[in-house]
Amino acid sequence: MGKFVITNRTNGEYQFNLKAGNGQTILASEGYTTKAACLNGVESVKKNSQDDARFEKKESSNGKYYFSLKSTNGQIIGSSEMYESASARDNGIESVKKNAPDAETDDQSA
Repeated sequence: MGKFVITNRTNGEYQFNLKAGNGQTILASEGYTTKAACLNGVESVKKNSQDDARFEKKESSNGKYYFSLKSTNGQIIGSSEMYESASARDNGIESVKKNAPDAETDDQSA
């Protein structure tokens, strides 16, 4: 089962990572100035991860593949790691869809 891990960045902002059952990070958030905003981001991932249209599949300039998850207003909620192939990226999307809805939140921020 997946979980959202909330941590502090060195600049004091909050961020979350969605981790799969094996502990691998499958989605990383942007920075948030408040914990409340970060928790809202977690809820947004839980909701938006069930809509295929919210996933934007991309290819970087160096030929690696990744994806972003967007909210209803088009803002990026989180981004994936870089993958070697499009199929690996698509598996990452499926992992987010599977793990996010019921993931617990592990608050490790100060």
